[in-house]
Amino acid sequence: MKILRLTLKLHKWIALIIGIQILIWIVGGLIFSVLDIEKVRGEHKIAEQPHIPLTPESIIDLKEALKANKIVKIKHASLGRVVGRPVWRIMDTSGQHITLDGMSGAKISPIDMALAWDIAEADYAGPGELDSVAFVKNPPGEYPHEGAAWVAKFDDKDKTTLYINPDSAEVKSRRSRTWRVFDFFWKLHIMDYDDGENFNHPLLVGASLVALTVALSGFTILFFRMRHLLRMRRARRDKNHKPA
Repeated sequence: MKILRLTLKLHKWIALIIGIQILIWIVGGLIFSVLDIEKVRGEHKIAEQPHIPLTPESIIDLKEALKANKIVKIKHASLGRVVGRPVWRIMDTSGQHITLDGMSGAKISPIDMALAWDIAEADYAGPGELDSVAFVKNPPGEYPHEGAAWVAKFDDKDKTTLYINPDSAEVKSRRSRTWRVFDFFWKLHIMDYDDGENFNHPLLVGASLVALTVALSGFTILFFRMRHLLRMRRARRDKNHKPA
């Protein structure tokens, strides 16, 4: 019984220490299963972009566009759209993103407020209206990219916020009240209270090992108690069937 008493004492103290985190894990798991991941990511509010056919003759050749902007060397180039218009998205050798008009070759990055406003309105398909667009040099932590961004806020119930990269003219992140609730519990769940990106850190591993110890000690206590109850029940049965 010494092992049982020692295990019981160990189980109680460890459970007291780790119990709150175990409760957070359970609540977090419930939140994650209830919230629709598409709504968390804001994908249900992305507007379907109209298909506008283009001819090769209407798009400026990449070499000509680069020459017009005196860009000699690049790392990457891709053809895309911004509010229905074709654009060349360039990354130069320094890693800087540059966006060129796909028809004229004119440089449109960094984009101004008017274009950022148009991009936000064209991307959004929710019930709200665009309330404000502001250029933010140091966006909050919910924007997971480096550098400045245009921040477009809508007045819907979910407080939808779009973060637009001024150089690539793309919506890089979609945030909302639903996303922030999910993110809050996610940080608690993985015990990364900074940016919620690291789930391999020692604190989480240590807490998981402690929780495992609680579970194993609980099974040990259950085993010994069940064995003790079976012995008592067998002893009563033998006593009742003992001949007079």
